[in-house]
Amino acid sequence: MDTLRHFKWDILALVAALVVAYLYQGWGAVWLAAILIVVEIVFSFDNAAVNAKYLARMNEFWQRMFLTVGILIAVFGMRLVFPFVIVCVTGGVTPVEAVQLALAKGDPHEPGTYGYLLEQAHPSIAAFGGMFLLLLFLNFLFDPERESTWLSWIEKPLLRIGKLDQLATVTAGVALLLAAELLVEPELRATVLFAGLLGIVVYIAVNGLASVMEDQEAAKEEALEATRAGGAGAQVLLAGKAAFSMFLFLEVLDATFSFDGVIGAFAITPDPIIIALGLGIGALFVRSMTIYLVRRGTLAEYRYLEHGAHWAIGALATLLVLTLAFDIPEIVIGLIGIVFIAAAFVSSVRANRNDTAGIDAELTGLQSGIAGDDGDDTATPGAAASDDSERVG
Repeated sequence: MDTLRHFKWDILALVAALVVAYLYQGWGAVWLAAILIVVEIVFSFDNAAVNAKYLARMNEFWQRMFLTVGILIAVFGMRLVFPFVIVCVTGGVTPVEAVQLALAKGDPHEPGTYGYLLEQAHPSIAAFGGMFLLLLFLNFLFDPERESTWLSWIEKPLLRIGKLDQLATVTAGVALLLAAELLVEPELRATVLFAGLLGIVVYIAVNGLASVMEDQEAAKEEALEATRAGGAGAQVLLAGKAAFSMFLFLEVLDATFSFDGVIGAFAITPDPIIIALGLGIGALFVRSMTIYLVRRGTLAEYRYLEHGAHWAIGALATLLVLTLAFDIPEIVIGLIGIVFIAAAFVSSVRANRNDTAGIDAELTGLQSGIAGDDGDDTATPGAAASDDSERVG
């Protein structure tokens, strides 16, 4: 019941969107919008898990900002405005012409249509998004301060070499050079290199800003907590500039995750109205899902969920780069992310069960030991009495 209460506004928005879709183009539009909602949620579940990690460190005000202002940016910025911007830049058309092309629909495989122009921007999108997500994954993978591992046979050796400074950036740069050399035609290499380099720069800039502001705010909060009674051990939640910089980081991260969903939507329908309805409602559910994971403490309860989310990011980054040369269905990209998340969830449940069994075994052994000690104490007087009787006899 609590879960339904948490998603009540999302459910109301879902019903309203499906009604709008029906009034717009009948049951066919309702069906397409429903498919896009499911696709967006499936594609972005790993995004919710990763966002929850960062959102848990922000105070309640900034969590609300993430759900209100942030969702406006996500829906209107990435799911509606962003495709128009891409069409304007890559197609050399004005915003008015882009809107006219979008409303005219047309076959996305036909030159000059809205979907076709958006598809032509795919190399830039794949390179930028792939490098941004790859750096996020590599920084997690090479983090020497990370205490736990999930796929230990891979992660432990990488943690050891992760002590090398800037290894993640160097690895991403090498991956970009190889992708530009091996996966694209010569005339597209400059485009891919520029877009990929831009993705690396944006990640370093936004993540660096977030880290600096986060450290400053954490130092202030720790000093404040130290002066408060009972403040020892309290969690430091980000506020002010640190939370704002983290908010910007999450918005860029969400935008990067949205690339494949926006492109994939045109494989289902070229209609921008239906795309906005489907992806927008899907994004709203993903935002609420992120808050749900934070407030229920799901990431803390399931220890490997964060690992699975980052491995899903790594898989998405790899597949985005591979789409420079290969036609990989969007459903495959989405399902691979879900597989990693599901595997991490199962591993977490199994680990929790083993921990519980170990604790039960220890308690049972302790109780047996106590019972044995009590038995020995009671047996001693009887044994002494027997010895005394034998001596008397």
